[in-house]
Amino acid sequence: MKVAVYAIALNEEHFIEPWYESAKEADYLLIADTGSTDKTVEKAKSLGIVCHTISVKPWRFDDARNVSLALLPDDIDYCIALDMDEVLKPGWKKELESAHTQKWTRPRYQYTWSWNPDGTPGLVYGGDKIHARHGYRWKHPVHEVITSDRLDEIQGWVNLEIHHHPDPTKSRGQYFPLLELSVKEAPEDDRNAFYYARELYFHGLNDKALLEFKRHLELKTARWAPERAASWRYMSKCDPENAIKYLNEAAREAPEFREPWVDLANAYYQLNDWEACYNNAKTALAIVEKPLAYLNEAEAWGSLPHDLIALSAYKLGKIEEAIIHGTKAVELNPTDARLQINLHFYQGDK
Repeated sequence: MKVAVYAIALNEEHFIEPWYESAKEADYLLIADTGSTDKTVEKAKSLGIVCHTISVKPWRFDDARNVSLALLPDDIDYCIALDMDEVLKPGWKKELESAHTQKWTRPRYQYTWSWNPDGTPGLVYGGDKIHARHGYRWKHPVHEVITSDRLDEIQGWVNLEIHHHPDPTKSRGQYFPLLELSVKEAPEDDRNAFYYARELYFHGLNDKALLEFKRHLELKTARWAPERAASWRYMSKCDPENAIKYLNEAAREAPEFREPWVDLANAYYQLNDWEACYNNAKTALAIVEKPLAYLNEAEAWGSLPHDLIALSAYKLGKIEEAIIHGTKAVELNPTDARLQINLHFYQGDK
């Protein structure tokens, strides 16, 4: 089995060493540099990483990634698209051996995208950027995906982890125009529609975002329940007056996810409807298995549902329960002064 790890890069000199250390067991390491002005290329070459300078103008991520993929040797079995701010956890190559034995073309793995303030994993979901050398290509100007091309794809899960440690100083400015282009190129692509609507929301364009989320839900291909639920949830933020209606739709679409139930509990908290707040937060906590989907949100699996139960339980006269969940909320978020004050308050009225 031969493995290549490849990436596109632009001014990533501070990521080179951790990237290399995590991936150095690979048979081939390649960086396609897109115009760095720092020491990215110099550092990479000093570590033995193969570097090519490429030019993609006008810029789009799929073209750059397809160029980098085309530069890999022909006899590679597995390619790992590892961004410069990502690292492979030790033992990854042995895990790929099992996938190779079973002739999987697309091994899936655990991907940690974000981290809580205490260093514990935040958003964790199933990654899909390991693939066979041939029969795959990248698609979409931004939020690009690796797609099979005239290949009978075989997927399977391996006990392999990739961790993401993003640079908070990097701008998302190019995402918006590229997402507009994505929707223009493929208006019926539900994934593009969802990402574009979300980006509109991030830019504070709530009216336009609301229309695009609705369009996403109307697309024939928009069948994945977690993403549909997310559209309903974002709609509740764009149009707060109809939040309860939208959030009930979200819970109906993906009842196995905590996030809609936590949002519902929070919405009822804002309305001082303590019974509904309590019931929805309890429903959220009854979900103990965290789905490996990129739409998970760390707060739904942290202190928030316990906080909402504690607040509503206290208002409903369930003081013992308020203390239990108030204590748990503090345990999960010990630096939050409000949670500590609330717990002291609950305990004082025991």
